[in-house]
Order: sequence, then structure tokens, then C-alpha cells
Amino acid sequence: MVQFPQAFLDSIEAILPAHLNLDDFVAISQQPLRRAIRVNTLKISVAEFEQGMTAQGWRLTPVPWCAQGFWLDRDNDDNQLGNTPEHLAGLYYIQEASSMMPPTALFALANAPQHVLDVASAPGSKTSQMAALMGNEGVLIANEYSSSRIKSLHANMQRLGIRNVSLTHFDGKVFGPTLPEQFDAILLDAPCSGEGTVRKDPDAMNNWSMEAIHSIADVQKSLIDSAFAALKPGGVMVYSTCTLLSEENQAICWYLKQQFPEQVEFISLAELFPGAERACTEEGFLHIWPQIYDSEGFFVAAIRKTGSIDTEHKPPHLRAFPFAHAKRKQIAELSEYFDSQLGLTLPAGQIMERENTLWWFPEGLEQYIGKIRMNRLGIRLAEVHKHGFKTQHEAIMSLPLASNKTAQLDREQATQYLMGRDVIMNNPGAKGEVIVTFDGHPLGLAKWVKNKLKNGLPRELVRDKISVC
Repeated sequence: MVQFPQAFLDSIEAILPAHLNLDDFVAISQQPLRRAIRVNTLKISVAEFEQGMTAQGWRLTPVPWCAQGFWLDRDNDDNQLGNTPEHLAGLYYIQEASSMMPPTALFALANAPQHVLDVASAPGSKTSQMAALMGNEGVLIANEYSSSRIKSLHANMQRLGIRNVSLTHFDGKVFGPTLPEQFDAILLDAPCSGEGTVRKDPDAMNNWSMEAIHSIADVQKSLIDSAFAALKPGGVMVYSTCTLLSEENQAICWYLKQQFPEQVEFISLAELFPGAERACTEEGFLHIWPQIYDSEGFFVAAIRKTGSIDTEHKPPHLRAFPFAHAKRKQIAELSEYFDSQLGLTLPAGQIMERENTLWWFPEGLEQYIGKIRMNRLGIRLAEVHKHGFKTQHEAIMSLPLASNKTAQLDREQATQYLMGRDVIMNNPGAKGEVIVTFDGHPLGLAKWVKNKLKNGLPRELVRDKISVC
């Protein structure tokens, strides 16, 4: 049961809109949060997903502010939800419904942005949502300050088949001085006190204090300053939190407005989706109280940069870039192998080489090379050996695939494969590497050995148990 400090309840009561009351807020905060998922349209259409999963007994209720989002009414718990073949194939992402709103707002207002920054991205829900909205085109710089979360962030991008994201590992304050006015659109989902998350984390309020909030607000101000400096004139930034008090929300936006009164324009989100006006403030921000939409508490503000600002440019000191352009012969041989053996197509971009490994970089990434250190960038395609190539798992998950050259598995076979086991499948004369798929979606690599597929799934991706829908 959630225990709210009285000082917190007093602060909430003081700012609740007239059409809401404190008793309803406290009551809904004790209720379990509805589970939600977002369809990954880089892998499957919403209609195809809905049809397939409804046939599996899933009951899906659309999330009104995200065309790819659904609340889920099913018996399985969250651990099982993350262990289905569909999830491991990257067809959906488990994501709280309110957190789908910031990317929706950003891309509704930005004009098909090709250079996007996500200032605080782990675990990757909003990053992956934005990558899908970009259709895997352009460049999305996803930053995460916590080194322990970079690995899981990269794993999520890989599973979802995302190839236009490059990861950085910095305090978000560096972006303004390092990359001034470089991005068409920026999402700042700021670190916060997390007051809105109590329905999934009853302990979220255990260390709550106004002193802590004031300290966090100082961090938020430094981040919004930096993000605004990195935004191009005419670009759009969305500032969001999963907290409720105005000190971390409206006050941060007004701080920025006071800093740059001529260059900051608040954009109303009152018409972002049907019913948005129920959470809209006078400024046009969305202050999402949990009882309005039966969701987490959240805050979303949209800001347009109407003119350039003065920013001190501080280029970083970087080591020599460790990649070189691959030779034409290597590119031709890899392209032929991918096409003839695996049915993979190399999309438009640059093929780079590093230590006998070939990589794919998205178009547009070159403008950041030499300007900022990237922790993980590009897609690792294949290791180059004396007698050929060793295909990498992330290439299989992210490159366009011709299904007629794959080994298609049924649900039972897919379960065996994802548990690291070889799969019995008689295919006389077949040899070499092959991509295994479930319902036409890649799971990983295998090798034909007589009457079976020898499992090539990376060990770190092997699951002990797979959930049956």
C-alpha cells in the first residue's frame, strides 16, 4: 500500500485542478497499473499485430494518444509477457501508456525530423518509439548517463531491429556546448522524483522530501538549458517527467522562458488527442493526473525555439576515430553473400571497417563524427575471415530480409530455438548459415547440419523459459 507523506498530499491538494479531488487521487494510486504494450512498426503493422494476437486470445484496448499503443487485458504476468516469441522477435515493447505521450507530442509537432536527440534514454521505450516514428531513417542520438544501463539500452535497440540510433554516455549538460543548434527535435524526459510511478512502485515515495525535489529541479534546469542550446532554431523540444508537483514541471518550463523570453514559445497540446483538454494547463502543457486516464502520473510540455541563442561552443578532445571506409571489393562480396545466402539487403548508408569487422552506419551520422564521442554506433554486420564472413546477430535483426531464404519455425520450434536448443528440420541439400524466423520475423542465425538447424543464438539471449500465449 502506498504511504503518502502529509506534506506531499498538502502540496498536491493545493495544485489539483478544480474538476479533480484528492480522494480520487489517493484511491487510484492504490490500484495496480494497467499493463500496456506498443507495437513495433519497424517489424509489423498495427493491423497485422492486432489480428495475430487477438487470435492468440489477447484482448487489446487502444491507447488514445498513441496509434501503436494498447492496454492489455490478459492473465499472464509481466515476466511472461517479456518471454513470448513475439516479444523476443521485437514485435512489441512493454511500455507504460503515459510514457508513449512525449514522443507522440514531439513527432506531431516536429516536421519529419532527421536529426533527433534523446537526452536521457534508458531503458529505451521512448527512444525506440521515436526510431519507429522515424522509420529507421535519419539519425537519433540516444544518451544515457548511467553506464550500467547502456548495455540493456543497446540490447533493446538490437531486439527491435533499430539501426538509426547511436548511443552516447554523458551528463546531458554537455550537448548544448558540444553540439549547439544541431538537432531538429529533442526529447528531454528528465530525471525526476518519480511521484507519478507509485502505482507500479509503491516504494517510490519512501525518500520523498521538498529538499530532494529542489535539488532535482536544479539538475532539470541545467539539462533544459543544455537541450535548448542544442536545438536548431525552428526546432521543437518536448520536456517530460513522471512526477506531479509543479516545481519539477511548470516551473522548469517557465525558468527556460525567463532565460530566453524571445526564443521560447510554448505550444499547446490541448488537441494532441481526443480528451487531451482534460489534462491541459493554461500554458498548453499536459499535467496528467493518474485518475484522468487511469495511468501513471506524467507531465508533458512542448517548446518551439523561435530564434538562435548565444552558446559557448566547447569542442571535446577526442581520440582518433577507429573506423575506416570499407574497400569496394569487401562491400561487393558482403552484399553478394548476404543476398545469395541469407536474403539480407544492405540499406542506403556507409559500410565501415574496424579490426576485420564490417559495420553499417546510417546516412547523416558522419556529421557527428569528430564532434562527440559515441559509445555505440552503427550496426555490426559481419566478421571478415579468410574463407568468408561470420554474420552478426544485430545484422539479422535490423536489415531488410527476403523471407523466401529463411528457415521458418512454428511456435514450438521457435520456443526450442529461443531456449538455445537445436531444431530438427529436414531440408535435404541445405548447407551453411540461415536465418530462422517465426511468423516471418527473424529470431537469429542457425547453420544447417544434416537434418537439423544448429543453434546460433548468442548465449546472452538464450532464455530458460518461453511463455506460450
